[in-house]
Amino acid sequence: MASSNRWRMSKRVALAAASVLILSGGVNAQVAPSPDGSVRLDGTVVPVSSLASAEGQAFLRHVIVDKPFDRPNGPSANIVEDRAWQDVIMGRFLAPMRRRYAVKTSEARIGGVVVDVVEPAGGVAPENAGRILLNVHGGGFTTGARSASLVESVPIAATMGIKVISIDYRMGPEFKFPAASEDVAKVYREILRDHDPSRIGLYGCSAGGMLTGESVAWFLAHGLPKPGAIGIFCASLGDMGGGDSARLALPLIGIHIPDAPPGSPAPKGPSYLEGVSRDNPLAFPRSSPALLAKFPPTLFITGTRAFEMSGTISSNNALTLAGVESELHVWDGMIHGFFYNSEMPESREAYRIIGKFFDRHLRR
Repeated sequence: MASSNRWRMSKRVALAAASVLILSGGVNAQVAPSPDGSVRLDGTVVPVSSLASAEGQAFLRHVIVDKPFDRPNGPSANIVEDRAWQDVIMGRFLAPMRRRYAVKTSEARIGGVVVDVVEPAGGVAPENAGRILLNVHGGGFTTGARSASLVESVPIAATMGIKVISIDYRMGPEFKFPAASEDVAKVYREILRDHDPSRIGLYGCSAGGMLTGESVAWFLAHGLPKPGAIGIFCASLGDMGGGDSARLALPLIGIHIPDAPPGSPAPKGPSYLEGVSRDNPLAFPRSSPALLAKFPPTLFITGTRAFEMSGTISSNNALTLAGVESELHVWDGMIHGFFYNSEMPESREAYRIIGKFFDRHLRR
């Protein structure tokens, strides 16, 4: 990534996506909506997308105006507090999801790894009896365990009528790469005992999207068969913060990235991936065309105001050029992790597309 500032800002946007709800809260006195729905932020006009739903436009205005992802007492360097705040945010997302989507959840341990099992309340659909989805949650490789995991699993399990197992993988700063890939592989090995790989799907959002690609690379490097299909959402197979989108999209949600001063030290990146070379295909599969050619059918999802959009598009192009069946869906005006907000029509469209994709590609 271009600078450590960029990573910190990218993480801030990830938290924004993880915290945006239609919440009550005061509006900054310097921010006011214009007749066309745009927002004037400190003298700058920030438009909303005319192609977004009314709910989507309200969502974006809420992000810009109320900044609901900011911690009430300011930033914290304490990972325990950071995780607790993120869990509160995820709980706010999960509450309307649970009202809309009827599921049953349980805790289990597979291959020695704790997982959340999410199933439709009425049971798995007959056509999905032999299929299963594995989820790896977002949260910057530092937060989201047992909370973002449910936000990503509940709507998919309910709308597709399938069992979803969300993996509580090891995260930073306590653990470093490839701990998460190892944990996903432990669960995958056990699932393979009862499921043909062509009937297994794997997906995740943000850091979970990155981990999805990393896990496939790990499987292939360690003699495991690739799953039937994967979903890389709000993420890429390489540099998530690279390209135009970080520079162009973030100001449209009221965030500006300062330029790194000349002579700044090289960025260390996120704590989990600290010290990992960008040329390491097990961490950044985009760096190896030969590896990409072995990938299963892949679905990418992003939004036009998502900082990772450039990386997502680049990854989709790279897979397509490598001969892999790759599908890209982009929602106008949507930010990083937009479908965490299940009250937007755009999010529910994304759930249906995810279900249709896995239904097409996982063997019955």
